[in-house]
Amino acid sequence: MTKAAGFYNTLLQGDDPALVVECLNGYRSKEQMPANIGTFTTPLGVPEVVEEGSDITIVSYGSTFNLCVQAAAILRESGVSAELIDVQTLIPFDINNSIVESLKKTNKVIFIDEDVEGGTTAFMMQQVLQKQGGYYFLDSAPQTLAAKDHRTAYGSDGDYFSKPSVDDIYDAVYGMMHEYSPEEFPM
Repeated sequence: MTKAAGFYNTLLQGDDPALVVECLNGYRSKEQMPANIGTFTTPLGVPEVVEEGSDITIVSYGSTFNLCVQAAAILRESGVSAELIDVQTLIPFDINNSIVESLKKTNKVIFIDEDVEGGTTAFMMQQVLQKQGGYYFLDSAPQTLAAKDHRTAYGSDGDYFSKPSVDDIYDAVYGMMHEYSPEEFPM
């Protein structure tokens, strides 16, 4: 929610219409409130590389990004070095091509979101692979992980079965690593 405040402050300084999507799960988490809550800003279109890695690039935002952080810790125990990128804004999207820079290093990418298949994950993949030329750097097929194709259940227990979970993220990323190097990452 602190990030959301930074976006609000940035947008209020401009004249353009905008939309900030606050993730409901953000209200369940606790974070330190900054002393300058009404004045600090967050740049638009600049993803944040939250964790450096060398094996695979994990791209997400919002509620599913917090799950990606948890999954990356478990993946690390399995020998997978994941680079975690929080997209933060969809429009504008990655104006400095940060995700392609990560892809040059890892050569593998997965896009994770709680939207429906073909939704935001497909948008992010199209932006990175097609518009920014990221497909030149791929050593394996890019993947997306989205919500199940049904109405989202209410509550955090329903989230586990409807939206990507830490287990789903781990399985998808480890599966990609196994496909790339079965000897190094056995099933």
